[in-house]
Amino acid sequence: MEQLEFKLEVFEGPLDLLLHLIAKHKLNIYDIPITALLEQYLNYIEQMKMADLEVTSDFLAMAAHLVYIKTVSLLPKHEEAETLKQELQGQLLEYQLCKEVAARLKERFEGHNIFVREPQKIALDKTYRQTHDVSVLLKAYQEAAGKAKRNLPPPRTAFSGIVSRRMVSVTSRIVFVLNRLYSEGKARYQDFFSQSGDRSEMVATFLAILELMKSKRITVDEENTYVYFNREAAGSDEEFDEAEYQ
Repeated sequence: MEQLEFKLEVFEGPLDLLLHLIAKHKLNIYDIPITALLEQYLNYIEQMKMADLEVTSDFLAMAAHLVYIKTVSLLPKHEEAETLKQELQGQLLEYQLCKEVAARLKERFEGHNIFVREPQKIALDKTYRQTHDVSVLLKAYQEAAGKAKRNLPPPRTAFSGIVSRRMVSVTSRIVFVLNRLYSEGKARYQDFFSQSGDRSEMVATFLAILELMKSKRITVDEENTYVYFNREAAGSDEEFDEAEYQ
């Protein structure tokens, strides 16, 4: 048996479909017969489902709205149904007017993207009309003509941020930590950093403590509160000097 095929028109929304049904079945838009319109509308929705077309929520919401209007119209007092029919009528008339205006605008626009004016030649004016300060012109000239200056060594000011920083060696901080612990036996962990003058000294102190812990000269408790001097690992009661770590 040959399978039936449905060729359905595509509508932009439920109002577009309602206008199509009213025009197709010659219904009076100023006195909409809800029963007939609902029957045709549901029939079209069913055809969309049979053709495996996606029925959006807008179409289903309009179907529910039409069912509600029909239900209210069956009541003894159907003033609400008349109000809802008038609102639907106003929406349809406004949408119909918008479609007519869009069609007229399309007619006026027809051919705009078909007939294109040929490019016009524009006279080129090479006169430079902007004004600049003398210092700006001098800088621009030096950048354009003074390329040889770029091969010269950078000025001394370029290294000011590097040279001005104090470099603290890890060896000096090792001696500092050992001398402090040798005389007192233990010290608070934070005390080694509270007296540091800058970041370089703090980093060097931290690396010194790690190095001494690695060589088992000192130990740190689990809470990182105190640092203890290990005299057995030192092997001497003499004060430590910097020459030992050179």
